Amino acid sequence: MGTVRFSLLRILADGEVHAGERIGRALGLPATQVGKLVEELEALGLNVLRTRGRGFRLAERVDLYDSNLLTERLKREAPGLRVEVVDECSSTNATLAERAKAGAAHGAVLVCEHQGAGRGRRGNSWVSTIGGSLTFSILWRFSQGAGALAGLGLAVAVSAAKALERLGTRGVAVKWPNDLFCEGCKLGGILVETAGDSAGRSAAVVGVGINMRLGASARERIGRPATDIASHIPAMPSRTDLLGDFVASVAAALEQFSREGFAPFRQAWLERHAWQGLRVVLSQAECSVAEGEIVGIAEDGALMLASAKGIERFHTGELSLRLE
Repeated sequence: MGTVRFSLLRILADGEVHAGERIGRALGLPATQVGKLVEELEALGLNVLRTRGRGFRLAERVDLYDSNLLTERLKREAPGLRVEVVDECSSTNATLAERAKAGAAHGAVLVCEHQGAGRGRRGNSWVSTIGGSLTFSILWRFSQGAGALAGLGLAVAVSAAKALERLGTRGVAVKWPNDLFCEGCKLGGILVETAGDSAGRSAAVVGVGINMRLGASARERIGRPATDIASHIPAMPSRTDLLGDFVASVAAALEQFSREGFAPFRQAWLERHAWQGLRVVLSQAECSVAEGEIVGIAEDGALMLASAKGIERFHTGELSLRLE
């Protein structure tokens, strides 16, 4: 699924100067329309420089996905997947969820260069940048009911953390229930949305967002401490290679989870637990419901909190550190 402005972006992605007339001929557009498309790219946060008498170029090269290379790699490493790379969509999770309702096949993967309305948990926005983020969703159909999928997001977080560690990223941590951290800053997040009966067959759309390279403007938009892969490894692979690593790792975790549940992932999750032993406040629907020390997670992924009431278990909620 391509768009005209992304056709222009693919021409400019190398960072070299491209004459407006040649761009127009390549796209089949008049020069005036090329100028309007340039303005659209700028509105997406890209810095396009105008060189008098020569044409346009990007201030920095943009690493776009190579869909053919990605497809060929996943055919070898995860042959059950069917991957599609699109230029733009509102949200990979929202789009794939609609496709799931219409009968999309198990193992469908949707990858997007630019999300117009990326989402995190509880409706929060997810800030991503063109060429600087990894965002994808996988549709996985389970023979078990939705009630058996507790802990799925935690298992996916473990698989993403391991993919980061294989790249050489040190100090990767997970925060219940869906965040990836590194050196105290958010590096990525997981969004799992399920559908189906509690006891019958079910399906999950699993969304993954990872910060690959964040500029100053993206960090400002995020509005909280954030980090990226580029800040933690000496040499950055291509974005396509990175995406292939994460998709294959998550798919392998989903396959194992479908057979064994969360239990085999529990120890690996605990080894990377960012807030183990810390005092926190747990909120649901923006209301504080519990306060205490995190003592771990259960084999079904429930948070175990030592509060004044004893050991309490929670499957949903948002955590914040308790300020002394």
